Amino acid sequence: VWAQGDTYQVVADVSQFEPPDIVVTTSNGYVAIRAEKVGEDGSVCDTFTHTCHLPEDTDPLSVTCALREGTLVISAHRR
Repeated sequence: VWAQGDTYQVVADVSQFEPPDIVVTTSNGYVAIRAEKVGEDGSVCDTFTHTCHLPEDTDPLSVTCALREGTLVISAHRR
């Protein structure tokens, strides 16, 4: 997590995954990223997980995420 102005951001390289493979959840001040690539035979061939705690002055209702050219950017505004 890093601050830029009045916004906190979490950035993750998920270029090896397709958008439907990526799930972002928030709960109790945490953001969790989980991605799985499933092979043609149904087996999981690649995974990515990351969980981070958002700083106390983050507005939890302002959390957004965007996927740009293989980079996932999760943003939250500071109160």
